[in-house]
Amino acid sequence: MTIGNINLNLGNAIKIFGWVANRRSSGKIRFIQLRDGTGVIQCVVMADRVTPEVFELADHIPYESSVFVTGQVQKDPRSSLGFEIAVDNIEVISEALPYPISNKDHGVAFLMDHRHLWLRSSRQTALMKIRSVLTRSARAFFDELGFVSIEAPILTPTACEGTTSLFEVAYFDRSAYLTQSGQLYGEAAAMALGKIYVYGPTFRAEKSKTRRHLTEFWMIEPEMAFWELPEAIDLAEGLICRIVWDVLNECSAQLKTLERDITKLELIKAPFPRVTYTEAIDILKQKGVDIEWGADLGADEESALSEAFDRPVFVTHYPSDIKAFYMKRDSSDSRLALAVDLLAPEGYGEIIGGGQREESLEALEQRIEKHGLPKEPLEWYLDLRRYGSVPHAGFGMGIERALAWITGIHHVRETIAFPRLLDRLSP
Repeated sequence: MTIGNINLNLGNAIKIFGWVANRRSSGKIRFIQLRDGTGVIQCVVMADRVTPEVFELADHIPYESSVFVTGQVQKDPRSSLGFEIAVDNIEVISEALPYPISNKDHGVAFLMDHRHLWLRSSRQTALMKIRSVLTRSARAFFDELGFVSIEAPILTPTACEGTTSLFEVAYFDRSAYLTQSGQLYGEAAAMALGKIYVYGPTFRAEKSKTRRHLTEFWMIEPEMAFWELPEAIDLAEGLICRIVWDVLNECSAQLKTLERDITKLELIKAPFPRVTYTEAIDILKQKGVDIEWGADLGADEESALSEAFDRPVFVTHYPSDIKAFYMKRDSSDSRLALAVDLLAPEGYGEIIGGGQREESLEALEQRIEKHGLPKEPLEWYLDLRRYGSVPHAGFGMGIERALAWITGIHHVRETIAFPRLLDRLSP
């Protein structure tokens, strides 16, 4: 028996477990808000229905105490659930100490120090439930298209996204690194299985304190053999439409708790606008942004660009000098890489990054040398070009950034249960 399926027990006597989320008194009636993870329900404690001891308990039981409640399920049109429990008895499982998080405003540092408790609040549970739907939706999207799920290693011998943001760890008598992306291993799996996706944690040692950065975050990364950039863009568009649709349909109560303006999400329908990097620079200059061709788009530039559109926008054909070594060059202009970023609207910036991968062994060896990467740890990656190389493409979607945009949350630290940031390694 859970609060989530309480509707199946109208008129029945039930016994339910939970935590005391709130309580109040009104004359000879006490009200307890009970939560169990599946929902919150009001428990009505009437003096003429329970023993004096239970009535007294209902008036003083500390918040977050765990209890058994027995009673009868009744209709309550004022409740968001439409039901309440007329209490017959309350048994305490564990009486809580004075709870440190109250209804008053707390600073971010305090809430993050108590993240293990803050996670119990209605806002945070709403976010975690939406995250669960989002990740399930993304995986289902690929599963239904015949993609194979692959696990990439977390410990790697070299960099994927550049050597300046690597977490180095001791690995017996040598060094290893926490993975920056599952992409390289995903490419290898795609050469065996055709269409695959990697879902897992990634790590970036970026000394950034912006609202869009975590040092540990999760990505879903499809890689497809025999695909080129346009097909990857279409796939990314379909993925975003799917996860937004599923969240809208399954998480209306949670979006309401977060006060999300869902009319903006209802606009998220294909096709999405597509502009080249060069066109994006022109748009930014017209908006008064001081930027020159060849510069990377930072958070401010991405936000300014996304303001020109009411739905996500694809930016393609970036300068090759600002993209990773494995990006394929445009055959019509070697200055450009066949790369793509998807920028979310409302100032949320990049949520997907990807492109077509370089399939030429000679070109890839030249890039590795140009980027100053050690060749030996990448010999296995070069083998993919030695033995049956084909055109291939892929991308990665950051779960936390996508969730922040969909839910309208300001900072990504709230989009994962236990965030890791530059200045935070606990709880």
